[in-house]
Amino acid sequence: MTTARRSGNPSAGAPGLQVKRAYEPPARDDGIRVLVDRLWPRGLPKGKASIDLWLKDLAPSVGLRRWFNHEPHKWSEFRRRYAAELDAKKAAVAALLGAVRHGRVTLLFGARDSRHNNAVALHEYLREREPA
Repeated sequence: MTTARRSGNPSAGAPGLQVKRAYEPPARDDGIRVLVDRLWPRGLPKGKASIDLWLKDLAPSVGLRRWFNHEPHKWSEFRRRYAAELDAKKAAVAALLGAVRHGRVTLLFGARDSRHNNAVALHEYLREREPA
């Protein structure tokens, strides 16, 4: 995921924050690798996973996750609903933004779709709230 933002890569142009699939091997510039899914990635043994922190509380609610079901035509509405949920989690969001200000943070997800998942939506949400 190293192409430019206009190609759909949410990590482009975000020096302190990037998004990767949890199954990808760690890179030197990943910084803190944070899983932001409610469920552990299928088939990824916890003992072999390169995950520093699992923030289930920042994942979408079970109801929202089930409603979205990774259907791209629901993406816009999913992002709106997920942002509303995140607005109610101010302390957790502030803590994650604080970590980004201190170094690289890689948001990890398990979904197959690398463009329509909660880590991408969270990345967009955080970028909109990051101080200039």
